[in-house]
Amino acid sequence: MQKLSVAVAVFAALTALVGVHKGDSSLFVLVAAAALCAYTTWRAADMSSFLKIFAFIFSTETIVFGLVGLAQAEGLWPESLKDYAPPETMPLTVAVFSIIVYAISHIPVVREMTRIADLYFSSRDRGEGRVWPFKPFAARERAIAIAMVVVLVLLNQGQVGITVRLSFFNRDWYNAIQEKNASEFWRQLFFVFTPWAFVYVASVIIEFVLQSMLIIRWRRWLTEHYIGRWLGAHTHYGMALAGSGADNPDQRIAEDVNRFISGGEEGYGVYSYSILLIATLSSLVSFAYVLWDLSGNYPLPGTEIYIPGFLFWAVLIYAAVGTLVTHLIGRTLTGLYFDRQRREADFRFSLARMREYSEQIALLGGEPAERGALLRRFAGIIVNYLAIVQKRKQLMVFTSTYGQLSPIIPYVITAPFYFAGRITLGVMTQTASAFGRVESALTFFINYYTSLANFKSVLDRLSSFDHAIDTARGQASATQIFSPTDGADIRLRGLTLALPDGRQIVTVDDLTLAAGQSALLTGPSGSGKSTLFRAIAGIWPYASGEVLTPRGAKVMLAPQRPYIPMGALADAIVYPGHVDDYSRADVQEALRAARLAPFVERLDEENNWGQRLSGGEQQRVAIARALLAKPDWLFLDEATSALDEQLEEEIYAMLRERLPGTTIVSIGHRSTLHAFHDRYIVMEPAPGGVFSPRDKVHA
Repeated sequence: MQKLSVAVAVFAALTALVGVHKGDSSLFVLVAAAALCAYTTWRAADMSSFLKIFAFIFSTETIVFGLVGLAQAEGLWPESLKDYAPPETMPLTVAVFSIIVYAISHIPVVREMTRIADLYFSSRDRGEGRVWPFKPFAARERAIAIAMVVVLVLLNQGQVGITVRLSFFNRDWYNAIQEKNASEFWRQLFFVFTPWAFVYVASVIIEFVLQSMLIIRWRRWLTEHYIGRWLGAHTHYGMALAGSGADNPDQRIAEDVNRFISGGEEGYGVYSYSILLIATLSSLVSFAYVLWDLSGNYPLPGTEIYIPGFLFWAVLIYAAVGTLVTHLIGRTLTGLYFDRQRREADFRFSLARMREYSEQIALLGGEPAERGALLRRFAGIIVNYLAIVQKRKQLMVFTSTYGQLSPIIPYVITAPFYFAGRITLGVMTQTASAFGRVESALTFFINYYTSLANFKSVLDRLSSFDHAIDTARGQASATQIFSPTDGADIRLRGLTLALPDGRQIVTVDDLTLAAGQSALLTGPSGSGKSTLFRAIAGIWPYASGEVLTPRGAKVMLAPQRPYIPMGALADAIVYPGHVDDYSRADVQEALRAARLAPFVERLDEENNWGQRLSGGEQQRVAIARALLAKPDWLFLDEATSALDEQLEEEIYAMLRERLPGTTIVSIGHRSTLHAFHDRYIVMEPAPGGVFSPRDKVHA
């Protein structure tokens, strides 16, 4: 950006020389704007990567359009290309745009928005693209995305330019109608309107396809990014333990990411608003120039006093009042939309959870209680919905009235002059058209207030999700308790475990779990047995002290209720591995050894196995996984509690036989478990309401 800044500064100096040479003081307005643009472009080096794209485009256009303007001023522009020269105000317009981009980059809500956008536009990942009819090519994903944005912005600017050109067609066409000039009427229709209309339609189609490709690429990358952050380093588990304010992560990844980029059903996201705002500003500047020029036809009503830009100032005041009133009416919408997304997600989650626990609910006859809970949550959705309806009704009353009056006002202003014969019908319609375009641009926030409020709620949800992830990761990074050793044992030294609320639950002064020596851990409920296992497994974030583990040792923990993913049974058995990691014979043998022989022939059957398998069968699936994984250390957290004593004995005997190199440490309450272990450890109460593991001799 620094080189571009120097180029803009050189252009500003060149413009000043031309202004002195031609004696044209109007050029010094462009000199001032270009100089300021050069400064903001230099400072843009530290700006958001996403906004930097727009600053680069506008600063470059300042030079390109400015040089064309200087060529015209010096009489160097070919006469044959006179009709294709950009408007005189174009260099000034794009220079102001570049300055505006730098200015808005300091607005807090824009900084938060671009922080999320920059995740994609600053990435170093590689992607594949294709420009028809050429072959696919590989490049940095951000380079592909930046190129697409540049083309889309240029297409959009071209569309605004065509719209301005068609406004002059509109003027000349209506004048031809008024003058009954048939030849001019048809010439304007076939040789002005038709070619520009076809170019406009083609640009809209190209824009749609390119925009769609950008949106889906962006969404894919950002979804992968958030999934990686959420699942990486057990962050999802830490967030669940902390009960963070980031409710329903599934919705934030699946829906909010999509709404942030494309707007979802509303159709307006960060990209849409960026392009829409550029188009709005382009229309504002282009038609404001037209309106300012037309103002010379209209004195103040009832006088012969001409105020420069009278019509522009009139529409500016009109739009400012409308925008202020709109904001005062609808400023609470953002909070209502935020609450709506949370309530909708909670309701869907409740329905999914009821389906997951349908058997338990049926056994307890809990349907009336579930019905009441679901209806209460849905009642909250209704209350929120009605509040939004009420607020939008108030907005609609004002904006609809405002919208009905807006097209009439320019005709009310111009009608007396038309009927007095001071202006033609073409000038009248062009004035009305320019007035409407400027008014529409100035009332951007009125026209899009509702969707902007919805977008702001999406931005807040993604920001709070990021904050919750960072908090969970910060907690995990602060809990560095593992130290690899060259020994074979696991040793806990000065270990303290706490609950998410900060209350300590377990302290361990010095405890060694010897390799090859199976151990049984018992103790009262709530004494921290499972928490201790999770700390050894490396997923408990609220810990301090030291856990010395054998270097390279493979540790596996089987919980009381294992996770069984939906899909083929084979995938559930080898989880989290892949079926290709094991031979079919090994998987079948693991099932037989885990006393799940009836399922050997159903490995390819897809089902919701978490509901189809009994509690005991699910626990034996975890045992089968251990047989396939062959860990060095296997921690069983009441992993056989759903089995009868005979089957439990068979499972432990089988594990000792088939995993001779695995040290088994169990949590359990049954006295029969003592026979399967070499060591007995009890969680005993210690001062301060905490528990500590102590060796106990078998009675």
